[in-house]
Amino acid sequence: MAEISTSDKSRTRGGRKSTSVDMTPMVDLGFLLITFFMLTTTLLKPVTMQLSMPVKENGTSPIRKSDALTLILDKNNKIFYYQGLADDPSIKIQQTNFSINGIRKILFGYRGRIGDMFSVVIKSTDQAKYKNMVDLLDELTITNNKRYAIVNELTDNELNRIAFQAR
Repeated sequence: MAEISTSDKSRTRGGRKSTSVDMTPMVDLGFLLITFFMLTTTLLKPVTMQLSMPVKENGTSPIRKSDALTLILDKNNKIFYYQGLADDPSIKIQQTNFSINGIRKILFGYRGRIGDMFSVVIKSTDQAKYKNMVDLLDELTITNNKRYAIVNELTDNELNRIAFQAR
């Protein structure tokens, strides 16, 4: 039994002896807490998203413009989207967001009309948040879109049309 006792042999006033504290329950509790925290930290697994990168080739894969949907992430959780080429003046750039009737409904709609050859091109402005990119990748996973590409650069025409649309 582990105990703490004082070495003072003198008696206090009133004839009481010095007290002793049994430390055995405290040590047991300490080991139980250490065991609990060791088990819980090893059981936690990090949650990651599967990202498959294409094999590097000497060229690009041809995609018909009618099969491609371009999504442009912007500030304030806005998403601009269009189908086809932005250089075509007849193409209308539309705006949506991450709400229930936002991008998920649009992705399901395009996938239903176009089918499995449906491709998504993702672009972002400098004001877009990283969280929005992750949310969009989650939406692509939810809607089972396996063909998408993240492109680094926006054309001047796209930037001008987005600025005009945002007014």
